[in-house]
Amino acid sequence: GAEGSTLMSYFSKNQIQALKPKITFSTLRDLQCPVLQSNDLQGKPEESCSTEELFEWLGAVLNQASLDNKSSSFLSTYCCPEPNTVVEKAFLCTITGFIIPEQIIQLLEQLCCYFGEPKLAYWLTLTVHGFADSPVSWREVEHGFHKGGENLYNFVIFRNLDYWLQMAVGAYDDCPP
Repeated sequence: GAEGSTLMSYFSKNQIQALKPKITFSTLRDLQCPVLQSNDLQGKPEESCSTEELFEWLGAVLNQASLDNKSSSFLSTYCCPEPNTVVEKAFLCTITGFIIPEQIIQLLEQLCCYFGEPKLAYWLTLTVHGFADSPVSWREVEHGFHKGGENLYNFVIFRNLDYWLQMAVGAYDDCPP
């Protein structure tokens, strides 16, 4: 109709350019990291941490919360789960913008190359987070905001190329496939 042709002429006159994703890098020094075993999702006391403990730890790291359980902290008294190890240097890269699935696959492939020589990392993670107020989340179903707008998945990739896939979704949303 007339509305459609008006929109088409608007877009043809005004070149709409996709915004380039914003990329930030940071180095986290002397970071306490949970000890993980790729074949042990539940974790074992004094041997490895569970998937839930990792997910909680990752949330604290990505939000730059302190991990040292200081009672004087007004922000967080969270501490890294046991067992853990101190990593001298951890790299955090954040890419913000509209990212298509093909680019996420490319990122995963590039991350897996990191396990080549020198073999420094035991595992790495890639978290893909939808905007809290995005209109859809999973299975093209309308996304309910309600409280937090949870809408994310996280890959944990191990040196032997085993991986975990964690998904989080709001209480009123359709479950991921």
